[in-house]
Amino acid sequence: MKTNITAKGMVVTPAITNRVLKKTQTMSRYLRPDTEMHIRMRRERDQRIVEITVPMNGMTLRAEAASEDNLFMSIDRALAKLEKQILRHRTKLDKRLREDVNLEETPEFLEQVPAEDGQARQVVREKTYTLRPMSREDAVLQMELLGHSFYVYIDLDTEETHVLYLRRDGNLGVLTPEQ
Repeated sequence: MKTNITAKGMVVTPAITNRVLKKTQTMSRYLRPDTEMHIRMRRERDQRIVEITVPMNGMTLRAEAASEDNLFMSIDRALAKLEKQILRHRTKLDKRLREDVNLEETPEFLEQVPAEDGQARQVVREKTYTLRPMSREDAVLQMELLGHSFYVYIDLDTEETHVLYLRRDGNLGVLTPEQ
C-alpha cells in the first residue's frame, strides 16, 4: 500500500512517519497492495487534525479525527474510523473491489464555510469533481463513506443530476432539478 503524508502548519518528523506507516500496515488486510492512502495533517489553534482519504475503484473512503495537542491520538482515531467504515460496509466494498470500474477522478466537494456574526459569507475554496452515473443506493454509500452531508450524482436510470442530502431529522432527501 502506498502512503502519502502531507502536513500543513507542522513538521513531519521521522517518529510521526514511522507511527503512520506502522498503523496503516494494519489496513493492508482490507485493501489491495496497489491502493493509495492520502494522509493530511494540519494544526488549527490547539487542535491536531488528521484526514485520511483512500480512493478505490469508483468510491472513496474518508475519515477525519482531531484531538488537542496530540497528533498520535488523532492518527489512531482517524484510522479506527476508517476501519469501522470498512467493516460496516464490508459486503458492499467486497463487491466493489471485485469489479474493475475505472474512475477518471475522485469526486471532491465544496467545503461549508461558516459565517461569523455580522460578516457576509464568502467563498474561500473551490473544488472540481467528476459526476458519474450510479444508483441511489451507491450514492448513499458514497456520501456515508466520505462523511459529507450531501452528494451530487447522475442517476443511473434517468440520467438526471440529483443531490442527495442529510436532513436535520437524520433521514435523507433528494433534490432533482426541473427540466
